[in-house]
Amino acid sequence: MAHVSAAERRPQLIKAAIDLMAREGVAAGSTRAIAAELGVAQATVHYTFGTKEDLYRAVIQHLTQEMESQVRQAAPDGAGFEETVGVLAAALWRTVRNQSRSYQLLTELTMFALRSPHLREALETHNLGVLSVTSELVTDAADRAGQQLAQPARTIARFFLAGFDGLVLQHLTHPDDEAELSCLQALISSTLALASGRMEMVAVPHALNEGDLSSG
Repeated sequence: MAHVSAAERRPQLIKAAIDLMAREGVAAGSTRAIAAELGVAQATVHYTFGTKEDLYRAVIQHLTQEMESQVRQAAPDGAGFEETVGVLAAALWRTVRNQSRSYQLLTELTMFALRSPHLREALETHNLGVLSVTSELVTDAADRAGQQLAQPARTIARFFLAGFDGLVLQHLTHPDDEAELSCLQALISSTLALASGRMEMVAVPHALNEGDLSSG
């Protein structure tokens, strides 16, 4: 049997892990099960990645890069700011509709990573990467259209992503095409209002600033 290098085996194992966990959940993603999914020895997984957490980290990175690439490719040339934001949001939502299993897997991995010190860094890198890409897309769209942003691009990006993440969770738990499209349109409108200064910014209460809200 021909020898397969770790560099060649790496993407194969990542795909096997994604296929298995998207189908059966993160709890099923043991190194033994992932190896069986690809039809290789369990030792191959450890030789290629070291630990299961390292493989999970690679899966998070792969899913993130795949989604980012699809959205970047959807960016229209020569369009106005509002049209660009709408097109990009619609493209991102198509990835949710077409790749629901990937988003569910990413959500499960996020919860798993919150309890795993070895994966927290990967999760933070993922979140910062998504925020950075979204901020960059907002900035590029504004620059091309000559749009003066009323808020920093990073603030606009965080606002949009917070709402989008909520829509994704609703889609995964209680899908409703008509309601989701209405909410997505409302999110796009709110994001554009924030970017243009049409949305009034309310001062944060002192208690929230100080973090001293009582629990009772």
